[in-house]
Amino acid sequence: MAEYRPKGQGLERVLGTGALFSTAYGNVGSSIYYALGLVAIYAAGATPIVFVIAGLIFAATAATYAEATTMYPEAGGSASFSRRAFNEFWSFFAGWGQMLTYIVTIAISAFFVPHYLGVLWEPLGESPADIIGGVLIVVTLGVLNVVGVQESAGVNIFFALADFLTQVLLVVIGVVLVLDPDLLLRQIDFGSAPSFSDFLIAIPVGMVAYTGIETISNMAEEARDYQKTIPRGIGLVVGAVAVIYLFLPAIALSVMPVRDGETVLAKPKEEGGFADDPILGVVENIDLGPLQGPAEIYVGILAATILFIATNAGLIGVSRLTYSMGQHRQLPELLRKLHPRFRTPYVAIAIFGTVACVAIVPGQADFLGTIYAFGAMLSFTMAHAAVTWLRFKEPGVERPWKGPGSIRVAGGELPVFAVLGGLGTGSAFVVVTVLDVRVLISGVVWLTIGVVAYVVYRRTQGLPLTETRKVVVPKPAVEHEVEYESVLVAFEDGAYSPGAVDTAARLAVRRRRGIHVLVTITVPANAPIDASMPEQESRAAAAIDSARVRGGRRVTGHWEKVRPGEAGRRVLEEAREIQARAIVMSVPPKRVGSSLFGRTVETVLSDRPCRVIIDSTPAQAEQREAVVADA
Repeated sequence: MAEYRPKGQGLERVLGTGALFSTAYGNVGSSIYYALGLVAIYAAGATPIVFVIAGLIFAATAATYAEATTMYPEAGGSASFSRRAFNEFWSFFAGWGQMLTYIVTIAISAFFVPHYLGVLWEPLGESPADIIGGVLIVVTLGVLNVVGVQESAGVNIFFALADFLTQVLLVVIGVVLVLDPDLLLRQIDFGSAPSFSDFLIAIPVGMVAYTGIETISNMAEEARDYQKTIPRGIGLVVGAVAVIYLFLPAIALSVMPVRDGETVLAKPKEEGGFADDPILGVVENIDLGPLQGPAEIYVGILAATILFIATNAGLIGVSRLTYSMGQHRQLPELLRKLHPRFRTPYVAIAIFGTVACVAIVPGQADFLGTIYAFGAMLSFTMAHAAVTWLRFKEPGVERPWKGPGSIRVAGGELPVFAVLGGLGTGSAFVVVTVLDVRVLISGVVWLTIGVVAYVVYRRTQGLPLTETRKVVVPKPAVEHEVEYESVLVAFEDGAYSPGAVDTAARLAVRRRRGIHVLVTITVPANAPIDASMPEQESRAAAAIDSARVRGGRRVTGHWEKVRPGEAGRRVLEEAREIQARAIVMSVPPKRVGSSLFGRTVETVLSDRPCRVIIDSTPAQAEQREAVVADA
């Protein structure tokens, strides 16, 4: 048995502004690696103008998401907003649009990974290697998400910041060395390059670069002080992408200008162009002297890594969204079913990952961009409409953050930003649908499948189409009879240790204190934090009951769900809440490559607010396994 004494202040369990910004920018920032080339296909010399227009619409959309998310800090984005403003059917409609966006995010991000890795081996940048590589990436990540391999938030944040700093560096170098405003103006030839219809289509395609803003909304339930951190996080993302996307397209067309109505920025690699790896094209066409080769390799590998992470984020997003829609009984129960061993929504991952692979096979990046815009514009328009209607439907609800600009109309407030944003995204939705027959057919088929499935499922379940009927999830039994100066016993995932309870009981008898048991249940990243996990919940309850039997009447307890790697922080938080004089923990079973005590124990030790006692009795592991087996 080892004992440790207090050490200073503690860690925060939930996400702050920096974490929200870096995670969201990791998704938004990845889009420029393919959006620049896709927009150039349609907009030619007007590409910088398209990004400015799309950026203004994005700013209005970001304000809409900030207001609605701080009103209702729950995952779901536009689907959640539509449920509050309208009804369950429109919530499903918005959610189904989101689903399409996530699927295409998976497909388009995976498809572009091999193109950037072509800097290491050229055949990867061409067909069929790019298609095969993209499909293999989706399959590999799908398997990893089913198995439930924990992603490292620290690694994701590192690459997001590296990505942002790299893009800033490109902007600075480009502005100093190659930016030519006169050349940019001479390239614009409206009516010819681009045509008016192509220019209009380019705007919703340009919005592809901004769709990651949904990420912050889906993290709302895990944000600290959400009234402030969410608007700040969204504001930082808007500011960062505005600076990057204002300059990068202009720099790209300065080094790859339009000649005879065409630019290599819009041509595929087979024709000597850079539509499939536009940022790499920018680097290759800037004369960096002896740094040219290393810079190309660095950007190629970084871009591939960011897009790989974005593919994984899409898989996590689609599995979380499916689970949420299943909980609200918008989709059949089977789709949100968790794997009996790995506790991940494997059915949803398998089905929608397969759909993403099918979308990759044709190898049509421009189609993926336009169908992406279809789903995103539908989702954004629903969000704007919801926020506008909520201003009249629920004027008295607290709005911790309100978007700028309101007009008094019919006794209520009309949010100017939401109206203008809705007009922008709604018009973009109509344009991309009407002017591209492929999108019209594919989009209508997708929406028809979703609506028919929704209606049939709700009817077979005897449920009304417009009423919210959420699956009942049992609440954790929380008992806090001991609120002050108690002994805290912490177990992970129901891994009960009699020795730890015995140690706490001896301390409690000597000091005449109560014992509180906290059992943390780890929820995989690709499932909502409130995911139903009956086996794990039963195991946690059994551990608490066993502790009561062993420790007597003074033992209270409850279980809580946490994200991977967050158990230690939650233990620290609980110890401070009940003013624990001691924390008792057990040494987890030794795993290959793991640290001496395990991540949770070491997190508690690194920032202990009181004495920490580690129980490591020889019989502990056998006893723990027996309790788990019985549960």
